[in-house]
Amino acid sequence: MTALEVRGIVWTVGGAGILSGVSLAVRSGEVLGILGPNGAGKTSLLRVLAGLRRPDAGVVLLGGEDLRGMRRRTAARRLAIVEQSPEVHEDITVQDTVALGRTPHRRTFGALDGDDRRAMDHALALTGMSSFRDRSWRSLSGGEQQRAQLARALAQEPEVIVLDEPTNHLDIRYQLEVLGLLASLDMTVVTALHDLNLAARFCDEVVVIDGGRVRAAGPPADVVTSTLLREVYAVDAIVEESPHTGTPVATFLGSARAR
Repeated sequence: MTALEVRGIVWTVGGAGILSGVSLAVRSGEVLGILGPNGAGKTSLLRVLAGLRRPDAGVVLLGGEDLRGMRRRTAARRLAIVEQSPEVHEDITVQDTVALGRTPHRRTFGALDGDDRRAMDHALALTGMSSFRDRSWRSLSGGEQQRAQLARALAQEPEVIVLDEPTNHLDIRYQLEVLGLLASLDMTVVTALHDLNLAARFCDEVVVIDGGRVRAAGPPADVVTSTLLREVYAVDAIVEESPHTGTPVATFLGSARAR
């Protein structure tokens, strides 16, 4: 079953084309990686997917339903987004941050109930943030803030979670733990990633965006090739199957002499 699909997405800002005819689909329970160089349109695409930006043309379907026709609360129960640098205007605690994920499930001004607290406790445990629950947001490192935001999204208990560089600010241990967690979740995951080798290891499918267009899509073994890396990233690389993970691993040799 297709959990999330976009068809013919076009988005422009000030006359400049950001996304041009982007179409993709992700099946329920799979992890889809969005790849591409800086400025390719990855973050813009994720915001369109999450309903934070309305495209000039095209449609976003969540479980086969047009996202534009959904009530905001209904959409928020089904889809969560974790952005790279969330704005926090008050110095709230980690627990208060995670509680925000329960907002779509609560009545206006309603207190947290047992289901809310169980969801929050589970999300904090999954992300290794249980011992941080009483810490203030401003006392956290960048990586800790990233994990707190992931806990907030997991507490939301969505069908689909959209993430923009979830391993940003994380050391290698937490990168592996977070991506391993996302791959193990009983939900659909769409995530932008910079690290091609991590994407190849943890994603079921990948889509490469370049210049606001889809350049390639499919299983990592079919997409992450030396030819694509040269054409899209302008780097020379050798791509081989890892004897340890069975997934593609790129060894980067340097900048390509010609695109």
